[in-house]
Amino acid sequence: MLEVIILAAGEGRRMNSDRPKVLQHVGGRPMLSHLVDTAEALEPRAIHVVVGAGADQVRQALANRPIRWSVQAQRLGTGHAAMQALPAVDPGSRVLVLPGDMPLVRPATLAGLLQNDADVAVLSFMADNPTGYGRILRDGDAVWGIREEKDASDEERTIREVNSAVLVAGAGDLAGWLDRVGADNAQGEYYLTDCVGLAAADGRRVEAVVAGDASELMGANDRLQMAALEAVFQRRARRALLEQGAALADPDTVQVRGDVEVGRDVFIDVNVVLQGRVRLGDGVSVGPGSVLSDCELAAGTEVQPYCVIEGAKTSGACSVGPFARLRAGTELAEGVKIGNFVETKNARLEAGAKASHLSYVGDAAVGAAVNLGAGTITCNYDGVNKHQTIIGERAFVGSNTSLVAPVEIGAGATIGAGSVISSDAPAGQLTLSRARQRSISGWKRPEKKP
Repeated sequence: MLEVIILAAGEGRRMNSDRPKVLQHVGGRPMLSHLVDTAEALEPRAIHVVVGAGADQVRQALANRPIRWSVQAQRLGTGHAAMQALPAVDPGSRVLVLPGDMPLVRPATLAGLLQNDADVAVLSFMADNPTGYGRILRDGDAVWGIREEKDASDEERTIREVNSAVLVAGAGDLAGWLDRVGADNAQGEYYLTDCVGLAAADGRRVEAVVAGDASELMGANDRLQMAALEAVFQRRARRALLEQGAALADPDTVQVRGDVEVGRDVFIDVNVVLQGRVRLGDGVSVGPGSVLSDCELAAGTEVQPYCVIEGAKTSGACSVGPFARLRAGTELAEGVKIGNFVETKNARLEAGAKASHLSYVGDAAVGAAVNLGAGTITCNYDGVNKHQTIIGERAFVGSNTSLVAPVEIGAGATIGAGSVISSDAPAGQLTLSRARQRSISGWKRPEKKP
């Protein structure tokens, strides 16, 4: 039986941020959120998170996750932090301890560590520059200690195998060792890593499993290190898109900030940002400079350059943009065209409907084969409430028309250009609302006074 403890009490002062360190974003989400996902993939009995600085913020940010919370009121080291969670852990469990600022570690890597049956197993890696890391002290396969950087001798500092701060042990054993840990060290803290030396001294088997990819185990204490984490995340995310079948015009310019799935032969041009949950069907094309957030685009949909699509869905091949904005609740059926400088919100457009230029379509149901002329707007807000506009199939709405909701335009109706329509327009008829045009003879333009 496995339980997981995540140590997330760090303040992260060097971030110069009002947010706790574990809430700093990598790939569009808090570091801690990534780590909880990874822990869940291991199917543990429980996930315990130890919080300290900014505890309320952390709880709120992950309020919908299956987490048991513990609080470290005083920052007395990693060993002290783990002790705050252990009373809620079944003593018969194996417990996996993770640092809260390690968002890139993969479930498979942790599963490999859990396969080790030593009394204590730690995850290590070979560092090109080991400065700042605890050094793994071993005799062959047997590990007898971990020495933190500030307490290490000059000889020990030459060791390249370093501690990742990931450890697995029996919960009861770990609690016993932590009770014996002292704070007689350079930082005056209770180190979790001291449990390794105590276990070895007790004659227990301690082993270190060397990770194959050191980048998985990167943490972050400042903005420069956060940037390094982000770079690794983006390389992974882009590679995943390529492996799924997407073509990226310039991979280094594509930003992935969420959960993205693509079909075959998807094309993503330069400087595209993908945020939240994005699903792109086969053959979808995304033009340069576009931002896609929490959207689902059906096979064959073409997004022209510089579009912003958020919370929208297409159910057939559509054309969007350039310079279009689809907001939450937009649904486009097969063959819909949304042109330049058109904005939609909470609107469904049926097959073949068109809004080609300079329009706002909000809180609307637009029938099949409707044509909305340039400058058409649905006036959906009366200052207090939102109201719906219904436009029947094959209706033609002339340019520069305002449809004042609630209003219904009948099937096959024609609305004359420049109209303000505040009452229902009958099906199959021409409806218009204009002032009579007149010309004034003898009128002169005003002139500037000398």
